[in-house]
Amino acid sequence: MSMVSDLAAIVGEDWVITAREQTARYLADETADAVRPRPAENVVLIKPSSAEEVAEVLKLANREKTPVFVRGGGTGICGGAVPIADGILLSTERLDGILEIDKDNLMVVAGAGVPFGNMLKAVEEAGLFFPPHPGDEGAHVGGLVACNAGGTRAVKYGVIRNFVRGLEVVTPTGDIINLGGKLLKNNQGFDLMHLLINSGGALGVITKVIFRLCPKFNSSGTLIISYDERHKAINTVPKILQSGVVPLAIEYVERDVIEISAKRLNMEWPAKKGNTFLIVILTGDSEDEVYAQGEKVSTICEGNNAVDILIAERREEQANILKIRSEVYSSLKSNIADVLDITVPPASIGEMMDKVDEIAAKFNIKIPTYGHAADGNLHPHLLADLVEKGLLREVKRQIYAEAIKMGGVITGEHGLGVIRLPDLDLYPDKKMWELMRGIKAVFDPNNILSPGIGVL
Repeated sequence: MSMVSDLAAIVGEDWVITAREQTARYLADETADAVRPRPAENVVLIKPSSAEEVAEVLKLANREKTPVFVRGGGTGICGGAVPIADGILLSTERLDGILEIDKDNLMVVAGAGVPFGNMLKAVEEAGLFFPPHPGDEGAHVGGLVACNAGGTRAVKYGVIRNFVRGLEVVTPTGDIINLGGKLLKNNQGFDLMHLLINSGGALGVITKVIFRLCPKFNSSGTLIISYDERHKAINTVPKILQSGVVPLAIEYVERDVIEISAKRLNMEWPAKKGNTFLIVILTGDSEDEVYAQGEKVSTICEGNNAVDILIAERREEQANILKIRSEVYSSLKSNIADVLDITVPPASIGEMMDKVDEIAAKFNIKIPTYGHAADGNLHPHLLADLVEKGLLREVKRQIYAEAIKMGGVITGEHGLGVIRLPDLDLYPDKKMWELMRGIKAVFDPNNILSPGIGVL
């Protein structure tokens, strides 16, 4: 196969893999089995080590009209990293250098293939702090940007987009472009950098990222606030935010779900009272500041019928609580057909959860739901028995339709990938999709980069 030898000439023979048994783990991501797209049969895995090698690969693919799919850590859950057509699968794993931690400018420069956990460790060792935490620390830095990852800390600091200051990107036609830099202001033309953020690998291959950092906070505390009824918990959230306290995170979970996660991890969920919980994470420059925030939040919650409030101050206790919450999806995954990530205006989150319950009752099913209570992002889990009953798509579309009615969207974190595309007909603004297709055509005239992913 001439293309294999051409690819070997670019990246080296050791970094071109064709044997199916050696590429198998690269052909799937963390998407639930029931909806994960099937990978193509004829896929060549390559592992370039530089932007220049990526550029040569894309020039070759463009000439040959060969599809190229980009893979980072494979932690996504919407099928975005799965090569769905015969062609090239480009792994970013060798672009794994942390190139600089610039304390003076509060920036980190990292290759796209750096695992997120490695970057966090390096930043922490430098005495600094990277606020977003989307979840799986095995995710690659470039993938976080390509998906505009969110996570629990978005309440106080926003999502990944808010911290990207610069990108090195290889376009589908093989040009290397540098967007942004160590800058806080940049009005030099259209903001192409933000167009590449959340492009899902469809507009270019991200090879290097510059992130803004923050000074490390000195103290933190985690509250578990227990309620006996959902609306009492959810209705407390706006009151907390209106008080002037801006938590690092406010998470909503229910006992049946969180206990499953705790049991799987051989850990104990510390809250013994109540059926629904808010997890509130507070940070500050001193223990006194965090304590004062905790007192204010506790007073608000007690006034809104909380049945118990636990405060974890030791770092180990806080880490255990966050670990149990973070592992909910993994703990439920074996029984899940799909996990949604609908987003509605934050004040509508209680109403949206009621609609999910109504849909569950209509079909006589259970839909475990939890999410990021302060930013309107919910994760209804559609269980495997919906596939057996032939109800998966109908239930999903009814949930999507209710979110859209409230001014929401069908994905707030995970992205469109492959598995969300069939339901975009529910979204009323058809012109929006037309414009997106036009942008894709400008960047990728031969539609070689991640075809069928992220764009209708």
